[in-house]
Amino acid sequence: MLVSACAVTAPRAGTSEPGKGTAEPGLAATPGAAGNVMTSANVTQVAHVPRAAPLAGEMNWNTDLAFQGDYAFVGNFGGFAIYDISDPTKPKTVSQVACPAQQNDVSVYGDLLILSIDEPRSDETCTSTTKERVWEGLRIFDISDKTSPKYVAAVATDCGSHTHTMVPDGGPDGENLYVYVSSPGPEPDSVTCPPPHELLQIVEIPTKNPKAAKVVAKPPLMADRPQQGTGCHDITAFPEKHLAAAACFGDGFLLDISDPVNPKVLQQVRDTENFQIWHSATFNNDATKVVFSDELGGGSAPTCDRRTPPTKGADAIYDLVDDRLELRGYFKIPREQQEKENCVAHNGSLIPVKGKDVMVQSWYQGGVSIWDFTDSSNPREIGYFDRGPFTGGAAGSWSAYYYNGYIYSSDMREGLDVIRIDDPLTDPAKQVKMDDFNVQTQKTY
Repeated sequence: MLVSACAVTAPRAGTSEPGKGTAEPGLAATPGAAGNVMTSANVTQVAHVPRAAPLAGEMNWNTDLAFQGDYAFVGNFGGFAIYDISDPTKPKTVSQVACPAQQNDVSVYGDLLILSIDEPRSDETCTSTTKERVWEGLRIFDISDKTSPKYVAAVATDCGSHTHTMVPDGGPDGENLYVYVSSPGPEPDSVTCPPPHELLQIVEIPTKNPKAAKVVAKPPLMADRPQQGTGCHDITAFPEKHLAAAACFGDGFLLDISDPVNPKVLQQVRDTENFQIWHSATFNNDATKVVFSDELGGGSAPTCDRRTPPTKGADAIYDLVDDRLELRGYFKIPREQQEKENCVAHNGSLIPVKGKDVMVQSWYQGGVSIWDFTDSSNPREIGYFDRGPFTGGAAGSWSAYYYNGYIYSSDMREGLDVIRIDDPLTDPAKQVKMDDFNVQTQKTY
């Protein structure tokens, strides 16, 4: 969940062991745009926007990203920022909203912006404090005027909202937006997170009257699931395919979301040998594969070292065969990080290359990795962007997503990075134009 200083690490030699992740031969490192950055020869840093007040405090870490038209939206523990990316090489700050809370993961839909609040606060407003701990959940803003977002509503949810996933109702008018709330729990002595705690809560937001938003369902999806570590960390929906993949701390789930308010479990998968925290999930474009990631150590541990096996703190690639998930292989960045660099698989998205399965992904202080999993059992890194170590604690890239020709990385401490990859494998993606992009609500391209 969880940047940089001086020294950089040299790329580690690739391996040829199937399913463990391989480095592309000849993937040479070159100095990046900043003196403490290393990139592969096919990657260029084209822009950087540092955090700025009121979102630049010591604990005002950048978090997740969303996109709409010519705008990028960046969550931050202190609130959120909106950037004009009409020229990706020269992003401009449009507005910043001070609204403190963990984690402030962000998504956008029409004129609405939604924030996940996973921290008990004194109330739902942006002026709340942590002196009283009686509310957590979702905050909703009107972003029809990007220069002046307006707080309009909030919904309390059990154990808050660590992350959330939008599922539009699919109707011609899009009058209702359903939001799947992922949150850990329960905490027996907590006001906001008492037991029992359901795996999933569903919030309905009437798009024409967001003040009427409310929790409409708490489906008991896993009645037989062990109760330690209940709740989900991340859910990715693919509404066109009527599917969702849920990373729920101790296991992963494939869901049927044909009825978005009444999801059904299709399959549960576990990996007790290699996975510690099932963190997130990504479908490939035709929904024949799912990549689950493991956030070993919770985002603060240095797991990209020679002491940690390449199957731990990594991605697991599952093929969907006859409606059943089958494990094929693992991917982990092949560049060894230093002993104090927090590094583990984190947020990423597909790069829209038709007929191929290519992904960009953040690895905290491991940087940004571009990798190909077209061959599920033999994934390989094809490019990277990597800052040197930060010595003052957790740091690095929280989220790295591809949007309309560029990679945008939300660096916890450094700010927003814009990166370009020029490679024969990924170049066709530059022809794909998206109107908007929320990584946990996948669309075909």
